[in-house]
Amino acid sequence: MTISALGINHKTASVDLREQVAFSAEQLDAALQAVRNLQGVEEAVIVSTCNRTELYCRGEVSGDLLLGWLTGFHKLAPKALENHHYHFQGEQAITHLMSVASGLDSLVLGEPQILGQVKQAYQAAKRQASVGGILERLFQQTFRVAKTVRNETAVGQNAVSVAYAAVSMARHIFANLQQSKVLLIGAGDTSELVAQHLKQQGVTEILVANRTLQRASEMAERVGATAHSLSELSELLPQADIVVSSTASTLPIVGKGSIEKALKKRRHRPMLLIDLAVPRDIEEQVNELDDAYLYTVDDLQSIISENIRNREQAAREAQVIIQQQTKEFNDWLKSLNSVELVREYRTHTKTLADEQLKKALAQIEQGKDPAEVLQRFSHRLVQQLTHKPTSLLKSAGENNDQYTLAVLQQLWSEPSSDSSKGK
Repeated sequence: MTISALGINHKTASVDLREQVAFSAEQLDAALQAVRNLQGVEEAVIVSTCNRTELYCRGEVSGDLLLGWLTGFHKLAPKALENHHYHFQGEQAITHLMSVASGLDSLVLGEPQILGQVKQAYQAAKRQASVGGILERLFQQTFRVAKTVRNETAVGQNAVSVAYAAVSMARHIFANLQQSKVLLIGAGDTSELVAQHLKQQGVTEILVANRTLQRASEMAERVGATAHSLSELSELLPQADIVVSSTASTLPIVGKGSIEKALKKRRHRPMLLIDLAVPRDIEEQVNELDDAYLYTVDDLQSIISENIRNREQAAREAQVIIQQQTKEFNDWLKSLNSVELVREYRTHTKTLADEQLKKALAQIEQGKDPAEVLQRFSHRLVQQLTHKPTSLLKSAGENNDQYTLAVLQQLWSEPSSDSSKGK
């Protein structure tokens, strides 16, 4: 009952290659069915995100077979993934899945989105009846592990991106961020990411000012903001409690004078200004003004670096939790083997006993002496039950196989006096 994990991710493959191997929602059902049809595969789950595509399988299946199927499904050259994939089995595969779901294998250490994506992959596999008892238990335990890691370590805490760090700083400075009005200068990816984080914090009033009004309008529509042109800055600045600027301008857009005028109109209510641009969008002299608090990308970077160190320490703590849980699951998996062996052994011995009993009863019905019949029944049953162990004993003795001899000896050894106490 081997657990396997094969895939590529942001560490092993370029964006272009990851895009070629990703599964769309429309492809996923057919892909799951195709994986299940591979020889040796009993259960399967496919995790596919922008940063990774991974196959999790239960069964006796080789990494080469899974890799060949993955390249074939996406019509890639046979060796396209040869130097860009990883393949884990057993405990390594279990540990990898738990690490992925806990955010320890993500591009941004500790990011929480991956857990939801793994859950969606598991649900998709369940809908296709591609998950059985083993992967069912593995994924459910993985979700509990991810929750424990999130609750008992700081791996998901503290900002590790410039956009998130900017919003975190605003949240610490303004006690009630939901009531703050925010002005975003620039309509690029960073500004949009800041807007998304602000929305998650409950901010409802966001203004977007951009050199091109159309681009500002497009971003504003996506994030639920209002669009303006840069020519309106003098009217917009006095309204803003928080200003976050991120443009590609080579010269400052916001000067000391404009902030001084804005503060007068605001009756010196404090303003937080965060300049994420390089070169700067906001003049450094703004820091000379009372009630204006200016932070640059360098200020945030020092916070981010410290937070990354904190997350890395938390990740080490998380790995201890994951290793413990991997061992627990693996012990359970091994116990299934012994349970199956016990079941098979009992079935085997019962079959032998039933055969001999049937013969004995037939002989008694024919009028043979019951005592003689029972004696032959006992003799034949003992012979059948001891034939294989006797052969193993002889072979182990001839080969000086002390381990097998010791194991077999336990079959008839009396329990020690210590183990029998209290019985």
